[in-house]
Amino acid sequence: MELFPPMPLAEWQDTKETLHRFSQVVGKIRLAASVRRNHWWNVPFHLTGRGITTRPMGLVDGNPVFTIDFDFVDHRLVVATVDGREGSFPLLGQSVASFYRQTLETLDSLGVRVSIRVPRPYRLADTDRPFAEDVEHAGYDPAWATRHWQVLSQVGLVLEEFAARFSGKVSPVHLFWHSFDLAHTRFSDHALDQPPQTDPVTREAYSRELISFGFWFGDAELGEPAFYSYTTPAPERLAECPLTPASARWTELNGSPLAVLGYDAARSETDPRAAALAFYESAYRAGALRSGWDVGALACPGGITDPRLPVPPL
Repeated sequence: MELFPPMPLAEWQDTKETLHRFSQVVGKIRLAASVRRNHWWNVPFHLTGRGITTRPMGLVDGNPVFTIDFDFVDHRLVVATVDGREGSFPLLGQSVASFYRQTLETLDSLGVRVSIRVPRPYRLADTDRPFAEDVEHAGYDPAWATRHWQVLSQVGLVLEEFAARFSGKVSPVHLFWHSFDLAHTRFSDHALDQPPQTDPVTREAYSRELISFGFWFGDAELGEPAFYSYTTPAPERLAECPLTPASARWTELNGSPLAVLGYDAARSETDPRAAALAFYESAYRAGALRSGWDVGALACPGGITDPRLPVPPL
């Protein structure tokens, strides 16, 4: 299929807003039923050949090992246990309230008992409304749901290729359900001393100096899908650094510089994939050089750290 097909936010916003809340329901189950990891790496979803998955969870909390998958080919939510049992229901025709109810009922039918500590959206406009009461968000267009997953899959491989160029500590390429963005992060070993009033989610996510790269589908502030990057903490004069391609720009997010390459701008380039990679590389070099990282020592050409191994041995 076409690389980076059209994804105008206005045409699928209802589906996006509904899917975002569906993902938060499942994400909060993942949070409750998984072993905590540094930087909250236990929480995000990963991409699959048919949609997105929680990966296996359970066991430590007394539950059987189970997974929850969004299937954006057949448009179903699928819950499966390690002993081969499975339950599923259609995504089409669900409000957030009915999705929430059916998800818990499906888990219960498989002997999985999970308690969501805060069964409401996280950092969304309706954060005070329980999932069980949300009958407003019920848009689900199967064609747009499939396309959003296909775009995520394409961008995911671009991020995997970019990730291979760095030999230091990195996150997986994963989908954060709280902000509905696909992200990959590079870290230095410099610990950050955050203010005591910083919330616990932020404290753990940004406990080390980092440069993050990702893609999201747009929101009220940025009304278009875009590739992005930011450095935390933001070094001085970061926004003075050049970005590639020429259509990339610096904007501001929560008082800090954010590098942005609009999705449609990337699509208009002769080689959109190369443009996205060049954007990530230019944003990385801007943040790393301004922050004093040893860019040469951290390089990993071709995904290889051993200089005596120029080609894969197998």
